[in-house]
Amino acid sequence: MSSAPVTDQQRNTVRLGDMAYDPHDSRLLKSHTPEENTQCRQGLFFQDGRRRVDYILTYHIKKSSRVGGSRLRDNAFTRTLRRGRHPPRADAERGPDPSAEPQEDRDKALRRAEFESSLLEMGLELERDEETKTPGVGFVKIHAPWNVLCREAEFMKLKMPTKKVYEVKHSSGVMEKINAFISKLTDPLHPNLEENRTQKVKHLSYPFSREKQHLFDLSDRDSFFDSKTRGSLVCEVLKRTKCTKAKYSMGITSLLGSGVYLAAYPLHDGDVEGENAEPNDRKLLYEEWASYSVFYKYQPIGLIRKYFGEKIGLYFAWLGVYTQMLIPASLVGVFVFLYGCVTVDDDIPSMEICDQRRNITMCPLCDRVCSYWNLSTACGTARASHLFDNPATVFFSIFMALWAAFFMEHWKRRQMRLNYEWDLTGFEDEEDHPRAEYEFRVMQKSLRTDHTSQKPEKEKLTCKDRFPAYMTNLIMMLLMIGVTFAIVFGVILYRISTKAALAMSSNPMTRSNVRLTVKTTAAIINLVVILILDEVYGAVARWLTVLEVPKTDKSFEERLIFKTFILKFVNAFTPIIYIAFFRGRLGGRPGSYLYVFESYRMEECAHGGCLMELCIQLSITMLGKQLIQNNLFEIGVPKLKKLIRYIKSKRRSFQEEEYEKKLQRYETDHFLEPFAGLTPEYMEMIIQFGFVTLFVASFPLAPLFALLNNIIEIRLDAKKFVAELRRPDAARGKDIGIWYNILRGVAKVAVIVNAFVISFTSDFIPRLVYQYMYSPDGSMHGFVNHTLSYFNVSHFQNGTAPVEPFHLGFRVDICRYKDYREPPWSPTPYEISKEFWAVLAARLAFVIVFQNVVMLMSDVVDWIIPDIPKDISLQIHKEKILMMDLFMKEEQGKTRAEDSVASKEMRHGPLTRSRSVSHTPCQSF
Repeated sequence: MSSAPVTDQQRNTVRLGDMAYDPHDSRLLKSHTPEENTQCRQGLFFQDGRRRVDYILTYHIKKSSRVGGSRLRDNAFTRTLRRGRHPPRADAERGPDPSAEPQEDRDKALRRAEFESSLLEMGLELERDEETKTPGVGFVKIHAPWNVLCREAEFMKLKMPTKKVYEVKHSSGVMEKINAFISKLTDPLHPNLEENRTQKVKHLSYPFSREKQHLFDLSDRDSFFDSKTRGSLVCEVLKRTKCTKAKYSMGITSLLGSGVYLAAYPLHDGDVEGENAEPNDRKLLYEEWASYSVFYKYQPIGLIRKYFGEKIGLYFAWLGVYTQMLIPASLVGVFVFLYGCVTVDDDIPSMEICDQRRNITMCPLCDRVCSYWNLSTACGTARASHLFDNPATVFFSIFMALWAAFFMEHWKRRQMRLNYEWDLTGFEDEEDHPRAEYEFRVMQKSLRTDHTSQKPEKEKLTCKDRFPAYMTNLIMMLLMIGVTFAIVFGVILYRISTKAALAMSSNPMTRSNVRLTVKTTAAIINLVVILILDEVYGAVARWLTVLEVPKTDKSFEERLIFKTFILKFVNAFTPIIYIAFFRGRLGGRPGSYLYVFESYRMEECAHGGCLMELCIQLSITMLGKQLIQNNLFEIGVPKLKKLIRYIKSKRRSFQEEEYEKKLQRYETDHFLEPFAGLTPEYMEMIIQFGFVTLFVASFPLAPLFALLNNIIEIRLDAKKFVAELRRPDAARGKDIGIWYNILRGVAKVAVIVNAFVISFTSDFIPRLVYQYMYSPDGSMHGFVNHTLSYFNVSHFQNGTAPVEPFHLGFRVDICRYKDYREPPWSPTPYEISKEFWAVLAARLAFVIVFQNVVMLMSDVVDWIIPDIPKDISLQIHKEKILMMDLFMKEEQGKTRAEDSVASKEMRHGPLTRSRSVSHTPCQSF
């Protein structure tokens, strides 16, 4: 029995319910739950099982009946939009009785209808699904046909691989053998991916052009644009499509902000776990990147870029380079610490402090309740201080300054290599679309102006318009910094009052551990305050940036980053700066102390110096932020938010696992955490970079703790991006933007800070001055006695002398305190001595010399190491020559074809010419 021939129109027609649908006609259909097609059931394709879902829009719906009953009615009521430019009616969107809905819901439905109609006019294909297992949420699936993808790729100047390939020469001669040997050694460290194999050939890339499609390999159009690229192209259309008839909505960003749509996101490629999980890039990333079992392996940066886009790929590439560079810094830091441990028994000053035969009586540490004490009781603190205050720390400070310069140069070279591999060498950031808030403010301003004298489209926000916002920003920033200073002052009062209270305790164990108890508890309080204020300052910075109404998303992001960095940097480092440079220098001297609120005496450093207390504060703050804020919050908060969304979804009748199996891909992604940008990820690493470089002279183990944290952080972020976040919109970028400038600034400031830490916080300079100017035999013997001044106890102010003057078992007439002052029997008692000025001059001279020498060495490193690797420079030059040759050959081919047509015309006449001309388009195609 013969069958009738099938026409092309019939082949392209897909049966949906009771209606036929032509996929080449752009219509918005009511979707039904698929039961037969596996791909469709997974939610990755339209109902026809062939058109891929490139993007999802979700919106809120209200249903008065059960899901099953509604499904039966809708199966017989599949609706389509009218063709042409007419927007869909509200009843087609909301159901048979829109008048029963609130006015706000009707307005949102009208705005959705108009926006979706505009999307149809832009060439996108839409399909609606309100009959899901997610109550209260409707989904609009978006598919971009081939012609739309080509058009947007040409608009965005996307570089795509052409048919032309060329050989990539990585190195030659001895370097090739060395690289091959290193590659063989590090082979177990590479992920098990095909892309990690050394590529000997590379496709020549060229910005996509519809007129030059013959240059590209279009044999498989479905895979020519990958899922990441398709999603980014659709996102560009959504941002550009305006909906101005209803309440002046400008693009998808405005519609999301006003609640017209709940969310907009591209789909993940598939599941990462389970028996039914098919092979896909997401699953591969989960196994080879997001698993803690592969923590020792390199990151698959190429696959990350392929799945998430260039900006996210650059972030993880930068994080990988930073973590690798922490390895040598950690090793040197451990060696410095071990050097301090090995030489602690040979340190003469600490031996003199621990020598109980010297019996040096020290002045009280507080008024009345504190009594005299023996210097030998500070033996433990002095020995511990030597672990971080020794000549090796000076070397380590210089090393870390050069390390920061090497790190910046290494990253620039790595960034250029990635730009070449990812075809971003000619990419320039284009100006973003104006933000919806900016256009809305411009529209409001234009409505207030005289339209006859000035056209509305020429309006823009000036400095005068933003002046109130700028003043608010300045006042609020100063207020927030003042809040930080006030809290630091409050912690100082806590330390002072707690120390006095514990010193009055009747328990001898409590009195003996006063200093350690106060240090530790104050550092923990500082940590808790820092964690709380970090969240507050992040919200304040965003609010202040919104007030400024920046024109573009890029401008908004840069202003937000700058404000957030300033506030969080001040918040994290103000307590550390106080301990390093101010504590112990504002207390005065016995008999003339500086008081706060007329009752609290300013605190002093231990005899071993403030460096030990600085180390305690640094370690607790750094480790606390990493363990609590960076790791615990990143694990716990997303899981808590996901649990809340599950509870709100009212899924009481299903078990969680069974429910997951019945959800489609776009429903599963809806319950994932929205992507909030890379700013929080960069910010925590920049603050950590500050801990590693700024005060490294007092805490040489900081790079080691940062390395251990980052090994966990990379896999934690990887799992979050792959399994816990919605797929972000792929954004292009050739560098890390403003973060590089912040890194350079922190590295420059670190040189100055470490110079002052070594000079003014540690005893390195006073020891050198004593050894070469005042020591009788050129050794450190007598250094402790040289740094202690004398005080006559009869000169105490009224009411400040110790209540128990015989606490040590004998009468005290003269006590000692750490300072360079004249003794009470000199003609100028208690005045600053000449030794003080000699030490101060040496300290300032060291700061100047250290700063200039280290910065000069950093500049030399910057000058010696080229920003672009030589092989990459040669390959880029080679690409330009090959591209020029390709177009020259194409031009020559066209010229020969035209000459051939002209010669045939001369021999055979006009008929042959018309035939040749008629065949030319086909040949060109």
